[in-house]
Amino acid sequence: MSFSPKMLSRAAKVPRTRIVSPKSTIRGLATVVNNPVRRYGGLKDADRIFSNAYMRHDHGIKGAQKRGDWHRTKDIVLKGDSWIIQQIKDSGLRGRGGAGFPSGLKWSFMNKPNWQADGRPRYLVVNADEGEPGTCKDREILRGDPHKLIEGCLVAGRAMNANAAYIYIRGEFFMESDHVQQAIDEAYKAGFIGKNACGSGYDFDVYLHRGAGAYICGEETALIESIEGKQGKPRLKPPFPADVGLFGCPTTVANVETVAVAPTIIRRGAAWFAGFGRERNQGTKLFCISGHVNKPCVVEEEMSIPLQELIEKHCGGVRGGWDNLLGIVPGGSSVPVLPKHLCEEALMDFDSLRDLQSGLGTGAVIVMNKETDIIRAIARFAKFYKHESCGQCTPCREGTTWLEKMMDRLVVGRAHEREIEMLQELTKEIEGHTICALGDAAAWPVQGLLRHFRPEVEQRIAQYAAQNGQVLFGGHHRADINPEIAVPDNIGMSLPFPSTTN
Repeated sequence: MSFSPKMLSRAAKVPRTRIVSPKSTIRGLATVVNNPVRRYGGLKDADRIFSNAYMRHDHGIKGAQKRGDWHRTKDIVLKGDSWIIQQIKDSGLRGRGGAGFPSGLKWSFMNKPNWQADGRPRYLVVNADEGEPGTCKDREILRGDPHKLIEGCLVAGRAMNANAAYIYIRGEFFMESDHVQQAIDEAYKAGFIGKNACGSGYDFDVYLHRGAGAYICGEETALIESIEGKQGKPRLKPPFPADVGLFGCPTTVANVETVAVAPTIIRRGAAWFAGFGRERNQGTKLFCISGHVNKPCVVEEEMSIPLQELIEKHCGGVRGGWDNLLGIVPGGSSVPVLPKHLCEEALMDFDSLRDLQSGLGTGAVIVMNKETDIIRAIARFAKFYKHESCGQCTPCREGTTWLEKMMDRLVVGRAHEREIEMLQELTKEIEGHTICALGDAAAWPVQGLLRHFRPEVEQRIAQYAAQNGQVLFGGHHRADINPEIAVPDNIGMSLPFPSTTN
């Protein structure tokens, strides 16, 4: 939506109590221009980008075109890289894969001055691995709206001046890979990709690459290694993929949702997308809500929607009512859990959740009511990250092993109370000391547990000690220690042994 100088000057004279709307709008690339929703939440169906997330309609090219895909794509491509990147910057789009990095800025990294002199091929890599526990949003795009992704690859590829896109898809996604490959074949047949894509004079190929199920391959450099046929282990950075990526060539790795929304943003206008959500948290977002809710679902909503409203409006509320809520993991298993009172304050965007010492992550909301053993739940997360660690970094390889062992003992309470502080210190030794963010992902859930649910941990330890006697460091029962043998002073044995004589 745009305003003429005359309209702006007229609006400036109107008292603030009145709402001024223009009588007409300038039509953009979209077939329909809708006014954005000006409050957080309550997204209208007309404003949803993914209109076939539940596969109620044809996922093929005919159905996609009826829903507006591939409309005037040639005009978008002909606008050139700088224009496309500026549109994405103006829209405020941030990466939907978890990190939340500004997408327009990221897409510009490959277009360095005099980049044409570099004779190497250039690649866009789409991360469709989606291995984060609790996350199931990208699979809905892949099987319901695959043409949005393929068109997004073309638009994003043009912004980066890439020669080809590789879609790295999770090996277990059988239906999804089938639908994406069908969309690729249909797009080639229609002339939308390949030589002279959409008749624009731009050559662009798209390839589908199936992974083998490793969670670590969701990290961008490990994903690149996997495509190259190597073990999926993260690379040291620098050099960054924008300089030395896939096959040693300039590469940008982007999430499925981030790429798929690009054509719609450009067609409807950057201002339309930026009109949703708070400043620096603009746009719409796919949220996947699971756990103890009455109706688990994947839904597209406005950024900055209150967490409580998201659950009550789209999921029928928490099982047993909101007062039965224990805590919520707001962004997938890698972010800290929030207790009930903070869930009532949280907005579903990057900044709000960061301020609450959690994160939006992938937008995967895991709801836990009071029937949940929160210690066991976080211990299960710790077990997952220990299993998925590639073992390349010592803090992660050893740290996740000890996290698993200590959390398994805390589930039953077989620990010394001072080990709570040791566990906290262990997470700090892992966090920020690894090549990739898997170490952080392993540490943060445990930190969230100790930050908000420490009384439950202390109570579990006290109950176990009351039933089984004092526990020393490492889970050793004091009663099992032979008093005739000298023991170290640093195993938590603060009280003297009971007398062995009558």
